[in-house]
This record gives sequence, C-alpha cells and structure tokens, in this order.
Amino acid sequence: MTLTLRYFTAIMFTLLFSSHSKAQTMGNFIKASIGYGSSSSYYIEDYGSQEEVDVMGGGLYLQAEYVLGVRSWLSIRPYAGAIFESVDKDQNIQNQPQYKVTTNAFLMGGKVRICAPIPWVAPFIEGGIGTSIGKFETFTPNINFNKSDVLLHIPFSIGLALGRKNSLEIGISGYFHPAAKQSTGVFAIGYSIPLD
Repeated sequence: MTLTLRYFTAIMFTLLFSSHSKAQTMGNFIKASIGYGSSSSYYIEDYGSQEEVDVMGGGLYLQAEYVLGVRSWLSIRPYAGAIFESVDKDQNIQNQPQYKVTTNAFLMGGKVRICAPIPWVAPFIEGGIGTSIGKFETFTPNINFNKSDVLLHIPFSIGLALGRKNSLEIGISGYFHPAAKQSTGVFAIGYSIPLD
C-alpha cells in the first residue's frame, strides 16, 4: 500500500466515523491557558561576527477563550490574552548594543480549531487572525522597531487535548507580528470548563 493511499484511507476512516466520537464535545466552554512565551525576530539576518548574540525575550503568557463547539471536530474560538516579556539585562559582550526582541501586549482575535475525533488524546491544529495592543521591540543588527502600537498578528497552534472529556490541553502556539518582524512562540497548558 503506497503512502498516499494510507493517508487517504486514514482520512476517510476519520471522516466516516467522526460522528460517533467525542474528541471535542459540542457546546460552549471557557478555556483558560497559562504558559511561557519567547519572542524572536523572524527576519533572516547576517550577524557577521555577532552570531552568538542572544536576541530573544521571554516571559509570562495568559489567555482565555470562549469556545463554540460546532462539530465534534470543529470549533470557533474568540480569545483574549496577554504576554509580558523581558530580557536579561546582563551584557556578555562589552561595547556592543544590547540586541533584544520583546512583546508586552494584550492579544485578542478569533481562531478556528480542527481536532481529530479521537477519545482521550486528540491532536488539534488552529489558525486565525487577531490584533495586539502594546509595546513591541525588535532591536537587532538589521532591524530597529520600537513602538507602542496596535498591530495585526496571525496565531497558529498545534497540540493535544487530553482526558476523557478532552478538558486538559498542552500545546505550542505562534503569534506572528509582520509589522514588527517578530514572532512569539508559546508553550502552554490549558483547561476547559463547560458552560452548558
């Protein structure tokens, strides 16, 4: 059996039997998440002799989502959250500027989640669009962006929903800020509380 045929068979099996699975319960939920976020510039740069310079910032990530379960495998998720990052003030390289990439902002927007209808361990993927309100710093050898502003961001997540009712989640998220030429990677855990 070829690899393509295996993927096709797996997808068809999932779609045909998704109505009998409970991987993502239909209904309304509130999901709270906490984690660690780290920002870096995604602009490809030539640092020259400064390749060892650390330009990442990191800190606390918080988020709340209102979950609208449309199907057992599909949900719409308006969200609001915040990320607060800083950088180590110690400078290892003397007589060099302290390069850094940080985000200190409130996040809001909407996402759509597609979740595999598998009980107990359900992998998911999310994408959407949102806005960030706060202070953004991207200070590298080739970029000098330092503004307090409202910026567009693009959220993307992958993870696992765990447990009998898939209430506990672990995941990795990315928030891409094209205007600031930076992205924030987040590792978070979340818990969903049913409202129905």
